Amino acid sequence: MNTYRTAEVANIIGIHPNTVRLYEELELIPKPERKSNGYRVFTDFHIQQFKLARLALQVEVLQNGLRKKILQMVKASATGDFNTALSLTEDYLQQIKQERSNAEKAIMIVKQILSGGVPESSHFFTRKEASEYLGISMDSLRNWEMNGLLTVKRKQNGYRVYTDADIQRLIIIRSLRCANYSLEAILHMLRQLSENPDTDIEVILNTPKQDSAIISVCDRLIVSLSAAEENAYKILSMLQDMKVRFL
Repeated sequence: MNTYRTAEVANIIGIHPNTVRLYEELELIPKPERKSNGYRVFTDFHIQQFKLARLALQVEVLQNGLRKKILQMVKASATGDFNTALSLTEDYLQQIKQERSNAEKAIMIVKQILSGGVPESSHFFTRKEASEYLGISMDSLRNWEMNGLLTVKRKQNGYRVYTDADIQRLIIIRSLRCANYSLEAILHMLRQLSENPDTDIEVILNTPKQDSAIISVCDRLIVSLSAAEENAYKILSMLQDMKVRFL
């Protein structure tokens, strides 16, 4: 088996030598043996493990523990436990598919709700009643209002009152939040739809605003999940190959 020095690994992978050491500290690669002079000795296994780790972490997917699961997979592979790594990747892939399905269903729900038009207000809800009716915590309602997703009218006594149109809007917000879209993405969508009701909802949600200082992965949710799914299939192939080569 070929052996490599730190600088050679860095050159092959296209990273800084300090990053090589960082991957070792994070246990994303096997701990390399050292020569008598203290220099690290890397092998072909290390090279493939570096490539696997970089592929696995290429897409920043934060939904529901996916990031943690893919890190567990990388660490399992680094120890040579390819069966566990393969199993974790299969679970990761299935969860990605489920998350993408959830996002697509949320968009479908939004389209269905909006196609019915905005209802005339015939019912009025207090915050507590709206919370119980929608199965949303009162803290969530406050948070969404504070972040500009909803402006609620007040009675003369100062109490908030939610109309049927407000409830419809809250159902839309709830559906998209359940699909892990960020508040910023949802607010962007609602503003765009108020300007042009015929705007493509999926395009709005999955296209970050150009002026965003920090772009959340949730603002490109379906795009990110699709990329992660594609990477997962590549990871499975790499793990199968590594299992044959290095076990």
